[in-house]
Amino acid sequence: MPEFKEGLIKSIAGPLVIAKQMKGCEMYEVVRVGEEGLMGETIRLDGDEAYIQVYEDTSGLKPGEKVIRTGEPLSVELGPGIIKNFYDGIQRPLLRIKEQAGDYITRGINVPGLDPDTQWEFTPSVEKGTQVAEGDIIGTVPESQVITHKIMVPPGMRGTLIDIQQGSFTVNDTIAVLEHDGSETPLTMKQKWPVRNDRPNKKKVDPSVPLLTGQRIYDTFFPIAKGGTAAIPGGFGTGKTVSQHQVARWADSQVVVYVGCGERGNEMTEVLDTFPEIDDPKTGFKLMERSTLIANTSNMPVAAREASIYTGVTIAEYYRDMGYDVAIMADSTSRWAEALREISGRLEEMPGEEGYPAYLATRVASFYERAGRVITLGSEERYGSVSIIGAVSPPGGDLSEPVSQNTLRVVSSFWALDSTLADRRHFPAINWLRSYSLYLDFTKQWYDETLSADFRELRNRAMVILQEESELSEIVQLIGPDALPERERLTLEVARMIREDYLQQHAFHKMDSYCPLEKQDLMLKTIIQFCDLAMQALDAGVGIEAINKLAIRDEISRMKYLANDTFTDEHKALAGRLKEQFNALGEA
Repeated sequence: MPEFKEGLIKSIAGPLVIAKQMKGCEMYEVVRVGEEGLMGETIRLDGDEAYIQVYEDTSGLKPGEKVIRTGEPLSVELGPGIIKNFYDGIQRPLLRIKEQAGDYITRGINVPGLDPDTQWEFTPSVEKGTQVAEGDIIGTVPESQVITHKIMVPPGMRGTLIDIQQGSFTVNDTIAVLEHDGSETPLTMKQKWPVRNDRPNKKKVDPSVPLLTGQRIYDTFFPIAKGGTAAIPGGFGTGKTVSQHQVARWADSQVVVYVGCGERGNEMTEVLDTFPEIDDPKTGFKLMERSTLIANTSNMPVAAREASIYTGVTIAEYYRDMGYDVAIMADSTSRWAEALREISGRLEEMPGEEGYPAYLATRVASFYERAGRVITLGSEERYGSVSIIGAVSPPGGDLSEPVSQNTLRVVSSFWALDSTLADRRHFPAINWLRSYSLYLDFTKQWYDETLSADFRELRNRAMVILQEESELSEIVQLIGPDALPERERLTLEVARMIREDYLQQHAFHKMDSYCPLEKQDLMLKTIIQFCDLAMQALDAGVGIEAINKLAIRDEISRMKYLANDTFTDEHKALAGRLKEQFNALGEA
């Protein structure tokens, strides 16, 4: 590495440090600030002065202390050892930091993202003399009990393998030698990648396959596709974190990256404590066997929040390149935006709406645009995806504030949490009238081929009923439900069944925590069938009171607690009893 001239600190303003004598420094170059070597990144250049956002506490820094350039952008280390690990916002392993520094993170501590001493069992999948291109898989490593780590030729490299080894190696050991144009390049199990740059791929493809979550409100009403984007906005206590935990646990993805961006310390502690203990129903092991956590709490330096977002999405792209479907949970992007606002204020930039920088929309869009389902690099065709589910924490639940509005413009699934529903203990507290999904048309063919062709029609009918209930609610508040015509009273009853018996889901119930798509289809069919039979009974002169007294209503309310694996058979019996009771009602 070439030697770089040292700069000197000129002034300090919170996380922003201005250094002089920095001629030749580049934008987004990593530097070491002060005697303790605090990690920072240049975000503005003005002549020979560099404006540096420091990712650690700047208390005690003094003008005149040295600033050392590294000549490298902010990068992450990619290789075996990421899964099951806990990182801070700049990919320093928290457990390794604790071993070296104790319970508190020492300023300036420098710990590599991947343990240089751990031995990994490498098994080559190609032979010596093979022609390989960028993205080709040359071997595998059992990273966890669930994830097989695929060692790939780094982007931009191609040639002939003149040597490849088998056995136990560290991430820094040479496992193969690549010859290209007469030069030999050693390959290791580790790659370094600048976090602000997208990892390359061959082609982005349409998001046509849904990311199933086992949550009825999402899968049926507002689906997200693999490689899609979703936002969960809501005020304090509306269930953003629990909703993301549910998606992380049950989503149809092989790898989970959870980024706690500026969250409260107790919430991140809960995540760090509970994730390793959560059973993964898909694999039979713990959820951490296919997860990695990036913890950046609200009392840590604000600048590191931006780094944590980019670190998480870069790791997600790396596992996508192996051919995995990756889900990244960002909780919450509002804290990241607050960090942008503080740094922008320190830079004395012209503020935009509510003090946020004018480029807030661009930064939010560039983050969500890194989601997608792609054909990855490599000679063989393989697909991978990164799905981004970002929580938004608008002050007071006000969705008209800038972060929510700029997120709304770029995401394709908008799951709006409602404090009124949360207060009523309705989980997930997703407001079905304010939420939407643009993936309904993209995923229609998949749903039609996988389920019965009328599933989408059932969904649309349920939405119409819920909208009619909303229109009737003001009248009900004025005159009461008993004064309505019987057909409207039936609409209110069916809407209540959809809300309480279908959309409401118990996150901690053994059976109801996860609902397979086939069960969702049959449950919704049952409720709509009840509606049709009840309408026919009303037309035949049966009163609404008699319909409300049917025993089948209680069975419908309990069907979500029936065992998932035997639900098809139990549904047939339930549908039979439904018809029998309405037939008996008509005969009476």
